[in-house]
Amino acid sequence: MTDAIRGETRGTAPVPLSVLDLVTVGRGGSATESLATSVELVRLAERRGFHRHWVAEHHSMPGVASSSPAVILAHLAAHTRRIRLGSGGVMLPNHAPLVIAEQFGTLEALAPGRVDLGLGRAPGTDGATAVALRRAESPKEGADDFPEQLAELTRFLDDDFPDGHPYSRIHAIPGPVQGPKGRPPVWLLGSSGFSARLAGLLGLPFAFAHHFSGRNTIPALDLYRESFRPSGLLDAPYAVISVATLASEDAAEARRQVLTGALAMLQLRSGRPGLMPTPEEAEAYRVSPVEREFMDEWVGNVLYGTPDEVRTGLDDLQKRTGADELMLTANVHSGEARLRSHELIADAYELPELAE
Repeated sequence: MTDAIRGETRGTAPVPLSVLDLVTVGRGGSATESLATSVELVRLAERRGFHRHWVAEHHSMPGVASSSPAVILAHLAAHTRRIRLGSGGVMLPNHAPLVIAEQFGTLEALAPGRVDLGLGRAPGTDGATAVALRRAESPKEGADDFPEQLAELTRFLDDDFPDGHPYSRIHAIPGPVQGPKGRPPVWLLGSSGFSARLAGLLGLPFAFAHHFSGRNTIPALDLYRESFRPSGLLDAPYAVISVATLASEDAAEARRQVLTGALAMLQLRSGRPGLMPTPEEAEAYRVSPVEREFMDEWVGNVLYGTPDEVRTGLDDLQKRTGADELMLTANVHSGEARLRSHELIADAYELPELAE
């Protein structure tokens, strides 16, 4: 299973490259169009030798059509043959562990040996929506017992509850009870130190959300590595960081697109989530000084510009963090721009054109 985690470095890239897909819905578009773009993106990623393609779980966000990662991943599996597919991530407190074990057991049966189960403890939404998802009194219910939920999920995946346990006669189907087979490797995701430390203690691979928490990246990775204990899955730490990127032949156009993501995040943080704004909307928006500071900080965490500029930024970031893998995400208005960005970055690193 270690090979499923440690990808192959291709071309001149410093480490394996992967994709984080938010299934962005821009103003004037639709979820149907965005999901079609995701199919184009995963096929591009597979053709150019990216190691994995993950889909994130979000809720009640009009500009993000990824509320059901398992459903989307099944669709992407039907359009690919080699690339690893996974959740970046499933927000475990939103779901019963048995449900996740069944969903990802089904995905493993559909795409044997190429499914990742990335898990987070945040709700992937606002507090009110979290309460609706969890049928709970408080959005914090579920998150506080994340380690216990993770242990339960792992036992369902392995079908190894001990005799006498209330769940010892319950089986996640598809699953090991049907016969020997592999199961998806579990990853922990985070934007702070909690999951970093837990991933290290359990000997699991770790993915850090650098794309929206850049200040915490190095402290979290240091904590993960310091806490790491070898396990049956990994004998040494393995850390991925997700990086916001946008490459274009025209650096000014890259900035125009990046500003759409910055405005969308400003609106989300202000309690006004909506469809991803157009470049024209972003340019026309009258920004207050406080909003300008927020948007400038957001844009400052994105690696954008010409392909050479983005490549240099990725190289520098990998050296500073020691990341074992870089996962690229382009959360901007234009689906065409997202696709072109990944193609240009692949070209900049001389990634090969693989046979279909």
